[in-house]
Amino acid sequence: MEKLLEGVRVLDLGRYIACPYCGLLLAGMGAEVIRLERPGGEPELVFPFKFDGWNYFSVLYAAGKKGITLNLTQEKGREIFKELVRRCDVVLENFSVDAAKAIGLEYEALKEVNPRIIFVAITGFGQYGPYAHRVSFDPVAQAMSGAMSITGFPGDPPLKSGVNFVDYGTALHATLGTVSALYHRERTGVGQMVDVSLLDTAVSFMGGNFALYKVFDWIRPQLGNSGYFTASDCFRAKDGRVYIAIITDRPWRRLTEAMGREDLASDPRFATDNDRYENLELLYPIISQWVEERTVAEVVAVLEEMQVPCGPVNTIPEAFDDPHVRARRMIVDVDYPVIGKVPLTGFPIKFSETPGEIEGRGPLTGQHNQEIYCGLLGFSSERLAQLQEEGII
Repeated sequence: MEKLLEGVRVLDLGRYIACPYCGLLLAGMGAEVIRLERPGGEPELVFPFKFDGWNYFSVLYAAGKKGITLNLTQEKGREIFKELVRRCDVVLENFSVDAAKAIGLEYEALKEVNPRIIFVAITGFGQYGPYAHRVSFDPVAQAMSGAMSITGFPGDPPLKSGVNFVDYGTALHATLGTVSALYHRERTGVGQMVDVSLLDTAVSFMGGNFALYKVFDWIRPQLGNSGYFTASDCFRAKDGRVYIAIITDRPWRRLTEAMGREDLASDPRFATDNDRYENLELLYPIISQWVEERTVAEVVAVLEEMQVPCGPVNTIPEAFDDPHVRARRMIVDVDYPVIGKVPLTGFPIKFSETPGEIEGRGPLTGQHNQEIYCGLLGFSSERLAQLQEEGII
């Protein structure tokens, strides 16, 4: 079946998470994605876990990509890079602004080589602004956006998310920017630069917090597992925990019916979301007692029947084995020599006509050097060997 981005060639210089995940999504939609590393591979392994012969990030975020090596600190390497750019549609990179400039990895220079190129730059703070020359990682953006200050329980220190949501959100913005720029190029023939940053993403995810601060002089406090002025929370059952989202009056009335406590629905202390939030110290024990008398499965079954939004607070193994996650193919097994089957997260966007999928294992460092340099660029085997000897590839 035809893929959405078949015929699109992407040169992926990404490291760590945001940029490589963008490349993974583009590959999942059918693009030919070429992962470019320095000779010997990228020193980006930050976990103590090792995959035999494969870089950790290459396993997680390079499925279906091709792998080449090239030394961009050498002039000869930069000239070869320009030859690749001439034959590509998209360049993805997440170097700092200064590092990119030092190796000539700038849009103005590359569009001279290929005016149709889509140049996607992922940085901590963007290509301009007072902080443009700083470097960053996901938790720094969480901190600077204000997100960290409102996460955690009242009185506790600011808390970062356990998931790198800024990295993944930035990858999604970069993917959207890439396909939008490709669409614009189809209509106009003109390429462009796509500038996305971790801080921009983190700020964009702050929702109405800034409006509430400026208009109503209200700053969202740390609410733990509760929501905005609601009685939503995480409740302990016999064998685990359940999150119940008690938002708006209709689900609240359904919950009281499920608990056999319809009297609570007419209690003025619990009449509205705000009332329930203000009187949570009275309401929480009532809900808690009902949940504690049941297993997680029993609570979910009863509330599902009553259409009350809820779900188990899964551990990693439980989420991994969840039948719905499996039915949606959000865990896929990729077979690696020696390692065996490695479960990766599946393609999260479901297309009816051009389905995307995560397939194929990530490449070994430089695995496709001959295919790309000799096949795509037309280098001879002798030249390839010479470049390897010189440390250029």
